[in-house]
Amino acid sequence: MPDRVVVLRGPGDVAIREENPAPLGERQFRVRTLYSGISAGTELSYVKGTNPYLAARFDTELGLFRDGEPSTRYPLERLGYMEAGQVVQSRSPVVAEGVTVAMAYGHRTGYSADPLVDRIVPLPSGFDPLLGVFVAHMGPICANGLLHAAADVHGTDVRGLGDGVRGRRVAVTGAGVVALLTALFARHHGAASVVVLDPTPQRRAVASALGLDTLDPNAEDPAVVLKSRWRHGADDRGADVVFQCRGQASALHLALRLLRPQGTVVDLAFYQDGADAVRLGEEFHHNGLTVRCAQIGRVPRGLSPLWDRDRLSAETVELLTTYGRTVREHLVSAVVPFDEAPALLADLAARRRHELQVVLSCESCQLP
Repeated sequence: MPDRVVVLRGPGDVAIREENPAPLGERQFRVRTLYSGISAGTELSYVKGTNPYLAARFDTELGLFRDGEPSTRYPLERLGYMEAGQVVQSRSPVVAEGVTVAMAYGHRTGYSADPLVDRIVPLPSGFDPLLGVFVAHMGPICANGLLHAAADVHGTDVRGLGDGVRGRRVAVTGAGVVALLTALFARHHGAASVVVLDPTPQRRAVASALGLDTLDPNAEDPAVVLKSRWRHGADDRGADVVFQCRGQASALHLALRLLRPQGTVVDLAFYQDGADAVRLGEEFHHNGLTVRCAQIGRVPRGLSPLWDRDRLSAETVELLTTYGRTVREHLVSAVVPFDEAPALLADLAARRRHELQVVLSCESCQLP
């Protein structure tokens, strides 16, 4: 039986294609997908046609987007990066049959993997495989945000993921998946206070259900509220660190307003528009603030190889072992059959449907 693969033929044009898997090569193994999570940020930007890779070429040597040949063209045959599956066949000495793994190979019912090419995270016995969709990539994105906060305080002398939040006042702008997992990481690692700010009542309700404090940024001025609440000393009020997780310039501007003098915004957002609302002549300039980008492609300078993506995945497993039941109940908003992926992705991109975290279920899918 062929694999079923989600492909993107053009903006809003999502389909499922059948693909016959090749025989396993030496050291390879075969995964049957159980669950595949949908990223509402990066993934939907390709469905909507707004991803910068579609309009320019990224020069990896110079670290610059350059006009000309786009880095990515349609059709896209590998969409998604949140998969969990079971190893059903193995010719690899390092991956045994029957093991459940977290990987990032796109929305497909099966995958032939190579341990020398693919990143594999074996999941502990008894770990909920649905939560495995967060382990290979999404959870490490959030853990890396905390790692950047730790490096901002301790430089290369980071001993634990909580070094930048422990005992500190933390604000999180946004209440999507990245924001909520980041907020849980901060609380789990000893933050004195964690407040999530998002204008959507339904998302604030999810944050509250996860045990997090919330504020509506469209109600009373949240910067006044938090700076009245969080006093460090004379003329020193506000959040020690803000994790900015909403891809809008206005959210970055809010994050800057929430900070105490000489505080840091750790920015995990993916911006696709301009930044007119980021008024750098205001709080950023007068309070001597810092914006630090935490992008999953890099850990802070000087922290590798001790802090690599495998360690960030291990931190994710540890977090989900503690909060997994609550995360599954409140953060995962829908689990739908794999074959509904084309209509679902089109509806999400067109904002005809609103979900927090959708997971495609492949439990009934079969492999050859």
